[in-house]
Amino acid sequence: MSSEARLYTFSTETKDKLRKFRLGTSRAKDPQAVIYQINKKTLEISQADDDVYSNMQELGDELPEHAPRFILLSYPLTLSSGRLSVPYVMIYYLPVTCNNEVRMLYASAKELMRNTAEVGKIIEIDSTEDLEDIEGKLKGEA
Repeated sequence: MSSEARLYTFSTETKDKLRKFRLGTSRAKDPQAVIYQINKKTLEISQADDDVYSNMQELGDELPEHAPRFILLSYPLTLSSGRLSVPYVMIYYLPVTCNNEVRMLYASAKELMRNTAEVGKIIEIDSTEDLEDIEGKLKGEA
């Protein structure tokens, strides 16, 4: 067991939500995103709210300006070959204005969150404006 797995916790309910979200979004027609946060006192990683966002602008509006978050995103897109792809990624939102304590808290939990959520790729962003070009990043253009 890694040191991160001993330090951070996921409730059974959170693990179930992660699995249900991953399996339920693979056939979605619209983008699906959920926000996860770390409780600084208990070090439990949990969903920030019960909302599932399908609009990147609304997702950006919900992100705090001075605190990191993990965002799980399933984003259907059509590749240049015409094939439909639904990448399942984790967006690691780390604003430049957050303090070092929270920065380290999220940095040390990043790989554990990635493995628990079973995402294939992590995309790091430092501002909500980066969400506007998420499709380009997913296609490998940006």
